[in-house]
Amino acid sequence: MGFFNYGVAGVGFILIGFWEFINSLNPTVNPFPTPSSSSLSTQIKSASISKTKENPFSSSPSFIFVSIFSLLIFLNSVVSIFDAFSSKDRVGTVLQLQMLSLALLFLLYSALGLLNNKKGSYFWPDSVLELVLLLAFVEEFLLYYLQRKDTSGIENRYFDLLCVPIAICVVSTMLELRSKRSIYSKSVRGIGLILHGTWFVQMGFSFYTNLMVHGCSLHEKSRGNYTIKCRSHPDYHRARSIATLQFNCHLALLVVLVVGMLSLIGKRNGVAVGASGDGLRYKPLGAEIQLMDSNGGNFTLDSDEDLDNGIKEEDDLVKEKSAVVELGVNGHASHVRGKHLVVSFG
Repeated sequence: MGFFNYGVAGVGFILIGFWEFINSLNPTVNPFPTPSSSSLSTQIKSASISKTKENPFSSSPSFIFVSIFSLLIFLNSVVSIFDAFSSKDRVGTVLQLQMLSLALLFLLYSALGLLNNKKGSYFWPDSVLELVLLLAFVEEFLLYYLQRKDTSGIENRYFDLLCVPIAICVVSTMLELRSKRSIYSKSVRGIGLILHGTWFVQMGFSFYTNLMVHGCSLHEKSRGNYTIKCRSHPDYHRARSIATLQFNCHLALLVVLVVGMLSLIGKRNGVAVGASGDGLRYKPLGAEIQLMDSNGGNFTLDSDEDLDNGIKEEDDLVKEKSAVVELGVNGHASHVRGKHLVVSFG
């Protein structure tokens, strides 16, 4: 049952991360236009309509998926609370109450988003939605960072590594609050959500299947309160090292996946990749060379000594040309021949 819970949660985060990452790089998505109407109600209405049409991630299907995902987490926490009550596990009850509040925050975020997309409803500013999402990520970070049911449990190492993608989501959401037109904050958050989901799936395999580290075993007090203990101190350190190695493999796989997706999207979309059309523009090297040739620029490999000799030769040529000068003085001619001056008077 625990593996199923981790698997469903991981797949949900992966799908949400893929959706946000792909749509953040969609070139058809444009920044929100500034409403030209002077009326505040007209501005709010036009902004909400344009947001629904131009931002696929803020569409109703995406918020519906997030709400269903949050509702599943909420129901799972309720079942775990009743199981903790029946097992007289106070620690498990407190942990599931924290998960319950976390699910409610994500559910509130999706509900506000659905209200924004509903025609004729009150429009919530984007900053309010992003603030609710930021609070949810911060609470999740604190939940796994401070969770120490058993200091000798291997699950603590997995929870510490889980804080890395959660921190990525926190930082990217803060950047989005500061600059809503930037596509990079949404892209980074999508990557963080994908890593979040893959690591959830890995924890399900490492906690509840035969892929658990040799020499360690699972001890459960209730559905939400468990620990993984090892028989000896070397087994404990080996299990922590294996967890770190697994996380590094997930990072490497994610990098390969993101690079492949970027190359496919760039090939499909052509020149620009970006939500506002101001993404990176790639130009072939041959175009730059042709541009230099069309400008008529001259490029030489002459040294400084060759340039000096050329200047001296030009000076000597000027002197030779000025050696013969004809001057007219009162109708009489005077000639200069080299260094001798001959003047004739009539």
